[in-house]
Amino acid sequence: YFTFYGMMVVSVTPNHNISAVVASAFYAGWNLFSGFLIPRPRIPIWWRWYYWGCPVAWTLYGLFVSQWGDLSDRLEDNGELIKDYLRRYFGFKHDFLPVVAGVVVGLPVVFAFIFAYGIKTFNFQRR
Repeated sequence: YFTFYGMMVVSVTPNHNISAVVASAFYAGWNLFSGFLIPRPRIPIWWRWYYWGCPVAWTLYGLFVSQWGDLSDRLEDNGELIKDYLRRYFGFKHDFLPVVAGVVVGLPVVFAFIFAYGIKTFNFQRR
């Protein structure tokens, strides 16, 4: 989705300099609100909407839950089950995996359609 996002931003901005600034701002926000630096339960409630709109958060959710969300092994530190730890610390539930997969597949499609619309509709040429 990063490729399609970049293509989308370039298609809706007048030049590559502005698209670089816009893309960098979104990349910084996606990095901060992805749930990796600050887990979702610790993000303030008024910023959680941005977590759910962040493509990187959906990817991390899918990776963590698909790989470790159904494990019944215990952690060595406190003996807690891995799936219980993911639910408690990150707020990840294995039952939510089909929705996550749909969003991870759907976001690049949305970015590609916006790119196609931007290329077809916007004309930033000057005469």
